[in-house]
Amino acid sequence: MGAVPPLPDPTPVVVLVSGSGTNLQALLDATADPAYGVQVVAVGADRDGTPALDRAERAGIATFVLRVGDFPTRAAWDEALTERVAAASPALVVLAGFMKLTGPAFLARFGGRTLNSHPALSPSFPGMHAPRDALAHGVKITGATLFVVDAGVDTGPIVAQVAVPVRDDDSVDSLHDRIKSSERGMLVEWVGRLARDGHSIDGRRVVTPAQPKEAR
Repeated sequence: MGAVPPLPDPTPVVVLVSGSGTNLQALLDATADPAYGVQVVAVGADRDGTPALDRAERAGIATFVLRVGDFPTRAAWDEALTERVAAASPALVVLAGFMKLTGPAFLARFGGRTLNSHPALSPSFPGMHAPRDALAHGVKITGATLFVVDAGVDTGPIVAQVAVPVRDDDSVDSLHDRIKSSERGMLVEWVGRLARDGHSIDGRRVVTPAQPKEAR
């Protein structure tokens, strides 16, 4: 995937969403500080009426909706998504609770600079039910993973991970809530770091500068 050098300041970012938008809100809150070095230039969704879109609109950010069912094929939707995101000229794309897999057209354009997070310590427990699967397996520590999106499901090169202990009295919901809280902090920290410092991808390793810049 190669290197992504230090990016423009502020770095333009497109965020793709499907649901409530708590991760989006955390990013928007961070961008209120010019030192963070990130500007969310557009927010896109795969469905109408999501609270995440409301959050973006209240912040004065351009929004768009592209529903898979409105296109004759999944490939046609992927191409349309690619063009719509490209129209905003982002340096990075963040999938913040986006519940659709991006396809070949999207990855050809934005591969290496699209980020997603997963509520487990990858490669453990991929897929839609990671907190449930972690509880069922009896692990004592789970967490969240930020990764660079590739063609697989939660399989891309790992940017960062955060550990979350599993409590004896945890339910799926209580565990997932704690994971999501840690996930938001990790997402905000590392989107800012990658925007300010750039990164490169060496096989499965995401490499960042040895002396990262502080938020200016």
